[in-house]
Amino acid sequence: MLSSSRFFYCLDRISASPTLQDLETALDEVRHIYAISHMVLHVTRSSGATVSNPLLMLTYPPEWVKQYRDRDYFSIDPVVRLGRRGFLPVEWSASKWDSGRAYGFFKEAMAFGVGRQGVTLPVRGPQGERSLFTVTSNHPDAYWRQFRMDCMRDLQFLAHHLHDRAMVLAGMREIADVAHLSRRELQCLEMTASGFLAKQISARLCISISAVQLYLASARRKLTVATTSEAVAKATALELI
Repeated sequence: MLSSSRFFYCLDRISASPTLQDLETALDEVRHIYAISHMVLHVTRSSGATVSNPLLMLTYPPEWVKQYRDRDYFSIDPVVRLGRRGFLPVEWSASKWDSGRAYGFFKEAMAFGVGRQGVTLPVRGPQGERSLFTVTSNHPDAYWRQFRMDCMRDLQFLAHHLHDRAMVLAGMREIADVAHLSRRELQCLEMTASGFLAKQISARLCISISAVQLYLASARRKLTVATTSEAVAKATALELI
């Protein structure tokens, strides 16, 4: 659930970051709060930029970052390849690296302490931008499995909010006016943030499932986001819910 104080602290910390440098500092703080090894926000495409990989914010060791850039590992990193074309989280341990080159790449990464386990969450913005949010860990496997079960919803919302803030601070997106949501739109968003499904929201509010979906779609449109997860994160950051 999203009721933990650490989630809301991290959300506020991201929202309050005035510069990209401060946002990267916030990213480092968030990874310590969640007690994992590293976090990365990799913007692979923006609506206005003509260059590939216009923004990279990360907590990896500088030596690994330099090697990654110098050897253009963007082109062989299997997580980047899968994340760019997919919608679902990419679980490193469950993915099948289809070449010896990819296997060698991961051996190099682990030598720099990047992490034995990891998950990468694709983020798709409303203006065609794309990002990959990665979390890595060197904890035992049992700890990592429990962490994913406990924190995946937090990570999904933080990923969208971090992407949104980075787009604004990098000048890739304009700051929109605060949206005015209806009571039903706010109720549906708030219950979604608490983990309720559309069917459950429908029963609690005594409205149809299609009405719930309509209110969520309207909220997304007013908040100028592409997904309900983004809508919840943005509404939370704006203190609408």
